[in-house]
Amino acid sequence: MREEYGKMNKVEMSIWECCELLNEVVDDSDPDLDEPQIEHLLQTAEAIRKDYPNEDWLHLTGLIHDLGKVLLLPSFGGLPQWAVVGDTFPLGCAFDESIVLHEQLKGNPDNNNPTYNTKYGVYSEGCGLNNVVMSWGHDDYMYLVAKANKTTLPSAALFIIRYHSFYPLHKSGAYTHLMNEEDHENLKWLQIFSKYDLYSKSNVRIDVEKVKPYYMSLIEKYFPAKLKW
Repeated sequence: MREEYGKMNKVEMSIWECCELLNEVVDDSDPDLDEPQIEHLLQTAEAIRKDYPNEDWLHLTGLIHDLGKVLLLPSFGGLPQWAVVGDTFPLGCAFDESIVLHEQLKGNPDNNNPTYNTKYGVYSEGCGLNNVVMSWGHDDYMYLVAKANKTTLPSAALFIIRYHSFYPLHKSGAYTHLMNEEDHENLKWLQIFSKYDLYSKSNVRIDVEKVKPYYMSLIEKYFPAKLKW
């Protein structure tokens, strides 16, 4: 999947165009389904902006963190829900019991493979999450897009984008033995961010046109005008 989607040959468009495209996406695992996706993105971003006014990179991260869900659209391959959304977890080492529906992984051949089914598996203490292969999903796709298009967002932003669905880590504290020093620093920001992600919708509707200029300025600051996806 990483080889296929790493080609960035699906479409060329801006970040904002992708935000609007996300309105066509329905994520069956998302509890915040009543409004268009762009409003969820903006509500997440605006809530962060209110509490962390000086961290503009974090506001933009709130806006773009779910853009990888375009993988569900036919023009991006129309991947099934299970291959795009939901929790992510490491491959190549033992499946932690904190993984949602952990019992379902007993049918995975890796579960009985002695190379993979130990605490460290193919990895080593403190190897860094950058060296860990995660289950595929919208997180990793948006991370690949950001990297390929040479974003100037800080590493904490890329960490949030790549691991915001890695609940065994930031909710249950699993797999910390694979983290390096930079991961530990970035995890602090992911834990802050996660409070604003799910269930962030409020009764206050966002005036998209009113806040759009601010987010357009951030997009211009951290991304090229057009991105390859």
